Amino acid sequence: MEDTARGQVTRSAADVYEAFFVPALFHDWTGRVSEAAGLKPGDRVLDVACGTGVLAREAWTRIQPGGSLAGVDINDGMLAVARRKSPEIDWQEGPAESLPFGEASFDAVVSQFGLMFFEDRVAALGEMWRVLRPGGRLAVAVWDSLDNTPGYAAVTALLQRLFGDQVAEGMRAPYNLGDPEVLLPLFGAAGIPDPKLSTMDGSARFPSIESWVHTDVKGWTLADLIDDAQYETLQQAAQSALAPFAQADGTVKFGAPAHIVTAAKP
Repeated sequence: MEDTARGQVTRSAADVYEAFFVPALFHDWTGRVSEAAGLKPGDRVLDVACGTGVLAREAWTRIQPGGSLAGVDINDGMLAVARRKSPEIDWQEGPAESLPFGEASFDAVVSQFGLMFFEDRVAALGEMWRVLRPGGRLAVAVWDSLDNTPGYAAVTALLQRLFGDQVAEGMRAPYNLGDPEVLLPLFGAAGIPDPKLSTMDGSARFPSIESWVHTDVKGWTLADLIDDAQYETLQQAAQSALAPFAQADGTVKFGAPAHIVTAAKP
């Protein structure tokens, strides 16, 4: 997979991701995923594809006192941000397809908006299941389809019109497991019995259209695909193309639903 399809951002983009994407999109889901995994004090928890650590930080508060938490990600830029913000957590660099832990090491394994980008999704899910103890809980979140996320459907269409397939694909990639008929069979193929899927509403919020475009480009893989001149072209075009998502005060809000798949290990 190319870095665009795998969601791999640069070090500078990781800082923008934490400062802008996390509050706009990701923070609201940390409590939901933690609850889906049934996190409680004393649990040993693994966060796979932890990114800059937004889910891990929420999980940490729920498993104290006495809990322990490890976060794994393949992106060293993301991990640098995570280590800076929460040095008490065990951050490790590595692929989801080969987790550096023994069997039955954790009471809960969580993963928020990472499965879409794995090189081998079935292998990664199999690894999550392997390191989970009997009786342990798995909770994995992925975005719903692009068709059900109108704001990003509009951004993708704008990128396609201005810059073509490669750039537009960077915005399609996060939504490639939005179809439950594609998503759930991955769990079965990984040997995970009886996965349960819940679809929940969510919202994306940005201070302005300009901030929205800045976040999407400078905090994502598009940072490597769009030069300064193209960025200015995009900002200008976005003011009209994305205007339907702006509120009266200039802020942006639109629906961003997601699926959470859970399973309990026998």
